Amino acid sequence: MTNLAIDVAVFGAGRIGKIHAGNLVLQPGANLKYVSDINTQAAQELAQQHGAQVADIDSVLADASIGAVLIASSTDTHADLIMRAAAAGKAIFCEKPVDLTLERAKACARAVADAGVTCMIGFQRRFDPTFSALKTRLAAGEIGDPEMLIVTSRDPGAPPVSYIKSSGGIFKDMLIHDFDIFRWILEDEAVSISATGSCLTDPAIAEAGDIDCAAVTIRSRRGRLCQINTSRRAAYGYDQRFEVLGSKGMLQAGNHKPTEVVAAGAHHVSQDKPEHFFLERYRAAYASEIAHFFDAVVNRAAVRTTIEDGVKALELAEAATLSWRENRTIELAK
Repeated sequence: MTNLAIDVAVFGAGRIGKIHAGNLVLQPGANLKYVSDINTQAAQELAQQHGAQVADIDSVLADASIGAVLIASSTDTHADLIMRAAAAGKAIFCEKPVDLTLERAKACARAVADAGVTCMIGFQRRFDPTFSALKTRLAAGEIGDPEMLIVTSRDPGAPPVSYIKSSGGIFKDMLIHDFDIFRWILEDEAVSISATGSCLTDPAIAEAGDIDCAAVTIRSRRGRLCQINTSRRAAYGYDQRFEVLGSKGMLQAGNHKPTEVVAAGAHHVSQDKPEHFFLERYRAAYASEIAHFFDAVVNRAAVRTTIEDGVKALELAEAATLSWRENRTIELAK
């Protein structure tokens, strides 16, 4: 990395904005200049914590010294901020999803391409040390040709129904990460997707038009299969794991736990439950992805999770939503 200093702005001072801001200020040469949020108190608190200023969107994007922006605001603001930041010539990091509609997400990708700016989408699971280690060993041929991917992705509890109503649904809000895992691990694209789901944890979620558990089967261009199971309720913690079956064996990536201590007694053997939620489980991944983004900006290098990856994951989320609603397999372009 060079010693070039870059001024950066963060849009969004909520929980994920705080995580990204905290990781950003640890990067050599990164200067968090602005925090912007419609919640002025949250913006002021985060700005004060890191010696930044509070500013509105127009002021941030009009400042020629700003070289990059981190978009961690609500989903309904992502597309507009991406397009405006691209037009202003800023490098962009944006949390998933790009947008809740595929058409607008593709418009964002075109805007980024036309402006020629760096744009990275926050699929942090690719930066998880355990998942990355599995990917490295898979690429090295340890288990031969991958044939099947099985993904388990379960939250400890559902978010408020008010959030669910505006989230785009379980496939766009939760499983979009798992769709990205499918593309990343198998290095393949889907030709068909079949999704089913139920509402088993809270009838209010069904009343909001969503489901709280789902099962998805994907067939890839190379004939590989991927199965994803997810639930909004896992009483034992945040359950994030997957396994790849290959022609010569299998690789598994398991959960993280607060400690690895195992206690054995006369009547039972016990160990810690998985990390409680995503902020704990992906702490290292969030730090690594921001370091990668800033390094890419400074050195004008390619990013690992592009806006095209965001569009592709959203395509699968939309197809899965349609499959669930219409109770049929959706065929995708080959």
